Amino acid sequence: MLHRYGERVHKIAIDANFTCPNIDGSKGRGGCTFCNNVSFSPNGRQPPGVIEQIAAGRRVIRKRTGARKYLAYFQAYTNTYADIGQLRQLYDQALAEPDVIGLAVGTRPDCAPIPVLDLLAEYQQQGNEIWLELGLQSSFDESLRRVNRGHGFSEYKTAILEARKRGLQICTHLIIGLPGETKQHCKVTLERILELGVDGLKLHPLHVVKGTQLANEWRRGEYQPLLLDEYIEIATDLIRHTPPEVIFHRVTATAAPRLLLAPDWCSKKWLVLNRITDALHRLHLTNNSSRTTTDCKEPLQWNSSAPPATCLL
Repeated sequence: MLHRYGERVHKIAIDANFTCPNIDGSKGRGGCTFCNNVSFSPNGRQPPGVIEQIAAGRRVIRKRTGARKYLAYFQAYTNTYADIGQLRQLYDQALAEPDVIGLAVGTRPDCAPIPVLDLLAEYQQQGNEIWLELGLQSSFDESLRRVNRGHGFSEYKTAILEARKRGLQICTHLIIGLPGETKQHCKVTLERILELGVDGLKLHPLHVVKGTQLANEWRRGEYQPLLLDEYIEIATDLIRHTPPEVIFHRVTATAAPRLLLAPDWCSKKWLVLNRITDALHRLHLTNNSSRTTTDCKEPLQWNSSAPPATCLL
């Protein structure tokens, strides 16, 4: 973004009061077992209007980072789950702001119909920066069923192939630590995603928050969250095996202390970021010291002028 636009670009998170087909009964009720959107949507379920949220986000970001160009990030719940006319109206409101240069639209793979993809492609053709963020979480249907996701990998495959036909930029969300999954599951999921093609990835550790089915399972001892060392190992391995042109938009996630039940390390964003960075540095040095002429992988490229953790943001 810095290279493309000549200055820093920052996301402003927007809650446009969408719901989800896994909540309203069209796919299911109760949502995913881990889902309590209040954990990442500070506006709750009575949010201000889009323009008001952009104004509030702008004030905070300018003080914190100095960024003066923004992506309107439609984040909470399923942000393509509405009539195409309503979607256009909401997206147009955001793009009408002179310092909003594009959209990031978070949705489910089963909620990316052709008219929505055509609309996003239309915005992109007009010169806007457009990212479609697909919450896949896992490529294993059994894992998705276990967390009551309401879709399978086939819906993701259909959505991403149609989106790529239109030249849309895709950021896929993955959860590390789903019930029953191991490091090998995560590696296979990454391989399947890379095979289909993707422009960005987000990694999230599964954490237990209040008001969820997962919280009940955790209390009964039916689910045990990953230890920090386990998460670092898996995240580092996924990063190492991802081509450098794929951008990691996020490599950890947090929840508000009032909602987070476990694991407690999910409240310590910079601890996790620095641990991942340190692990990558160590692997880079080890690989360089033991490299032979038969090695086929290129070493990691680091910006030595940047603080260690910022290379992951």
